[in-house]
Amino acid sequence: MSLLAHLGRPAVALVGLLLAATTALAQPQPTDAQRQAAVEVAESLRYGHYADIRLDDTWSRQAFARYLDVLDGQRAFLLEGDVAAYRHLGTRIDDALFDGDLNDVYALYQRYHDRAEARFEWLLARLDEGLGFTYDSDLRLELDRDEAPWAESVEELDDLWYKRLKNAALTLSISGQDDEQVEANLRQRYEGQLNRVRQTDEEDIFGLFMAAVTGSIDPHSGYLSPRQGESFDIQMRLSLEGIGALLQSDGEYVKVSSLVPGGPADRAGVLEPADRIIAVGQEEGEMVNVVGMRLDNVVDLIRGPKGSVVRLDVVPAQAVDMTRSRIVEITRDTVNLEDQAARGEVIEIERDDGAHRIGVIKIPTFYVDFDAWQAGEENFRSTTRDVAREIERLKEDGIEGIVLDLRNNGGGALQEANSLIGLFIDRGPTVQVRDARGRISLYGDTEAGAIYDGPLGVLVNRLSASASEIFAGAIQDYGRGLVLGTPTFGKGTVQTLNDLSHGQIKLTRAKFYRISGDSTQHRGVEPDIIFPSLIDPDLIGESSLDNALDWDTVRSVQYRNYGEPWRHLEALKDRHHRRAVEHPNFRYLTQQAELTRRLREQNTSVSLNREQRQREVEEQEAEQLALENDRRQALGLDLLEEWIDARDEGSDSEPVEQVQVQEAAHILLDYALLNDGYRMANRH
Repeated sequence: MSLLAHLGRPAVALVGLLLAATTALAQPQPTDAQRQAAVEVAESLRYGHYADIRLDDTWSRQAFARYLDVLDGQRAFLLEGDVAAYRHLGTRIDDALFDGDLNDVYALYQRYHDRAEARFEWLLARLDEGLGFTYDSDLRLELDRDEAPWAESVEELDDLWYKRLKNAALTLSISGQDDEQVEANLRQRYEGQLNRVRQTDEEDIFGLFMAAVTGSIDPHSGYLSPRQGESFDIQMRLSLEGIGALLQSDGEYVKVSSLVPGGPADRAGVLEPADRIIAVGQEEGEMVNVVGMRLDNVVDLIRGPKGSVVRLDVVPAQAVDMTRSRIVEITRDTVNLEDQAARGEVIEIERDDGAHRIGVIKIPTFYVDFDAWQAGEENFRSTTRDVAREIERLKEDGIEGIVLDLRNNGGGALQEANSLIGLFIDRGPTVQVRDARGRISLYGDTEAGAIYDGPLGVLVNRLSASASEIFAGAIQDYGRGLVLGTPTFGKGTVQTLNDLSHGQIKLTRAKFYRISGDSTQHRGVEPDIIFPSLIDPDLIGESSLDNALDWDTVRSVQYRNYGEPWRHLEALKDRHHRRAVEHPNFRYLTQQAELTRRLREQNTSVSLNREQRQREVEEQEAEQLALENDRRQALGLDLLEEWIDARDEGSDSEPVEQVQVQEAAHILLDYALLNDGYRMANRH
């Protein structure tokens, strides 16, 4: 039976009236400037992109599917008949670009616009009638519809939207809001989405289409309209008068992709990768619901004057239900070079033969003070200079090895990655860069000598990207040290920003390769010894992005070996595993990562029955709480009553991820001792 029975006939009639009214609106038309820009984008992709791009019928089908995903990725507005009416675009988008003929592209957007406007009016009319929901049915809502078939009728979408509306109301109700607050919040949400649909202009439509065109090639190429020129990427870095976070769209939600090292959000410790932001508020006043809001509009709400406070309603990445949100406060600030500077410390490890000292240097990013450097100042700050200073200090402290902590280091200045490698090797190549024509350039360290030739470890995680991957890969290829942690991000491409007659295009122009010939693209760097991680690689990383370029290889270059870590890997892994099964934090990381993956695979739908919904959430959170409290009990920490409180316990004397640094130090000490034994044995 159709769910229309729950809605009442007046609401159904309203949909038809609204659709009839909205289709009478003026058809948006592309401007001459946009037509010309479309031609330039097509030429740029065909002749300037790294990959061998053929803008033909096969590509057109991919671009058409991508355009539908951009417009209606959850198959919630358009009907099968709407899509069928424009399916001819599936073999004509290439022609439309080269000819600048965008009329049908804009017409398809208008069809989506009409459906979306009518739908939000329908939702608001339902709110006007009063929700009056009872949450005692057996209905469930499918959460991910990106591969669902297009609905055949408006009534079929009415069924879907009845469930979506009921789920939205139930989510707010379980969060503690009364009926009046629920209706007010939902009205704000749908009125905001309706206003944004109505305010869409030709420039917005062109931007959406260009996002589909470039996104069908790779995730890092993109078109920027004239007013987006200040952004460099649709994932906007809020480092200037913001919170210092990289954000990206994830369906209806805005997701935290990464944090700027040393930025306000990083220092506050209240956000983590894959957290979803559902509302934004200033220091005072109402929170603005941002579910369904465009990314750039969310960014505008988060930005503000330095020293002011922004409030975010956040659903933690590991939360099993959208009801489990919490409000955090972050004071906006700029990111200073000092906040990102490399810092060293000494970790003492107790063994049967006494205490051992391992140095750890945290490198948040690859930075250089370009202004001071260009001004000719002798003492300008840079990653390499700061790390060299820390190494000398650590050597004076009598360390037996050094771990370089590159976790969460998203890259930065390539020249700094090259020169940093030079601190640990005699001169030599560090990275190969292949351009769109297949020409390979070789970069490396040209200065003779190294300042540290002792045992070396490099600690990485899923958020170690770009220059971090180049550095870790080179250390691994040279046999200069051990790479420890989790597989890295896999960002192995280079982009350039070029002006068009109207806007700009960010284009993937080159690819990074290790000196061994392996690309860092897509696969990243595989550590010699892998640690468990709470960052889900299906949500964060190059392989999680649509149309990411593939991994491949080029010819290796000549380089010397500085060591043979592989000789000791089996022994090192065996000792590591024996420690890991005994350490509460390592056990927790392994078990929590497995549980999170299992829950995500299970949670493909949610119940619209209040008791069933709460029971499912409580059961899942009970599993998470049990893991957390097992860890805390083993460490002698206070137990928690609610799993969600775990995110508020950042001052623990034993933070979970700190165990990775400690274990990296243990592994490096093992390596140093095994290496010494191997040298002694071969000396005789």
